[in-house]
Amino acid sequence: MKVLILGSGVVGATTAYYLCREGHDVEVVERHSAAGMETSFGNAGGLCPSFAAPWAAPGMPIKVLKMALQADAPVRFSLWPEFERLRWTRRWLMECNAPRFRVNKLRMQRVAHYSLACLKQLMAETPIAFDFHAGGVLQLFQTVAECRYGDIAASALREFGIRHSVLNGRDALAVEPALRDATARIAGGLHLPSDASGDSHIFCQALTAWLQRAGVKFRFDTDVRRLLHEGGRVVGAETSGGILKGDATVVALGNQAPALLAPLGIKLPVYPLKGYSITARVTNADQAPNMSVMDEHNKVMISRLGNRIRAAGMAELVGHDLSLKAARKDVLVRAVRSLFPHGIDYANATFWTGLRPMTPDGPPILGVSGWGGLFLNSGHGSNGWTQACGTSRIVADLVCGRKPEIDLEGLTIERFRR
Repeated sequence: MKVLILGSGVVGATTAYYLCREGHDVEVVERHSAAGMETSFGNAGGLCPSFAAPWAAPGMPIKVLKMALQADAPVRFSLWPEFERLRWTRRWLMECNAPRFRVNKLRMQRVAHYSLACLKQLMAETPIAFDFHAGGVLQLFQTVAECRYGDIAASALREFGIRHSVLNGRDALAVEPALRDATARIAGGLHLPSDASGDSHIFCQALTAWLQRAGVKFRFDTDVRRLLHEGGRVVGAETSGGILKGDATVVALGNQAPALLAPLGIKLPVYPLKGYSITARVTNADQAPNMSVMDEHNKVMISRLGNRIRAAGMAELVGHDLSLKAARKDVLVRAVRSLFPHGIDYANATFWTGLRPMTPDGPPILGVSGWGGLFLNSGHGSNGWTQACGTSRIVADLVCGRKPEIDLEGLTIERFRR
């Protein structure tokens, strides 16, 4: 079978891997000159199924409004009235309650833990390296209120059967000794030993090279203009490089997917949530974190990627704006430096911004689209790296006409059509 995959971020690349493994003729279309150049390029690096949870949470609307009034608020939104953002926000608000949060978190957990298992299998089957680190994640709390939130999170982790340890401040220092010089108060934490980290951009580049050797064709510097259909079936795509035909087409275009699918009557509720990251070289391994650390106070994820540190955070509902703002870099540097003041070259840290393709409820949108031959692998939000291998294997199974290994309840576009 000839399969077209639109997009070569971490989701598109892993979709190509699973379909190539099945022996299909796979062709990948990418508007950039290389794989993994957008959201997959500079994300936090965390492979954190234990953290997988929707942004739509109880109390979140009030928290967002309060944060928006702070000078260095980690969450911001544009007041410019844009229809798509307003429609997305309305749906998001409807999900911000305890019953919906539990349902959505369970769905995300189902995918995320399956995905990490798929990634480890992929690592066993290919020789690619991407600064993978299986040292777990330490979630840090700086206030009593944050510790109470940690107790609630621990209760949910027990319900889901996820290994964890509730820590006081002294215990947290024992788990991550590099915190000994922290200037920030460490009131407690949660240790999640099953989680990991890795560089998704390096992963994309290495997997692409492996796929090219295996016969997968990549068309870089090629824009997808529209999907081609005959009757009720999608038969390919018109691109800047010409017409491409396929027996099946997989849309893995992140934030570009809604505009491409709209002419077919598919209303994909995905909206970009802007985030920022810094990447800095480790100058003293003993003074830098050995594992990934989630700073709950500043909403910043800090990952160890080989001899580098990646710190990412912020959430801005500002459309497709990719401008870099120096003040946001300063916020990230201050947050990381308050925990790890030494051993990291902050002066030469590189700065990046990207757009997370968010659904209003949290879980991705996978599988059949309502059109024959057209499959979706979209809406992964801030969990794209964590969920990519699992969602791609699910979609590959569906393309091949097989039943996926995990339940698709709540993971398809049908949940938005009711």
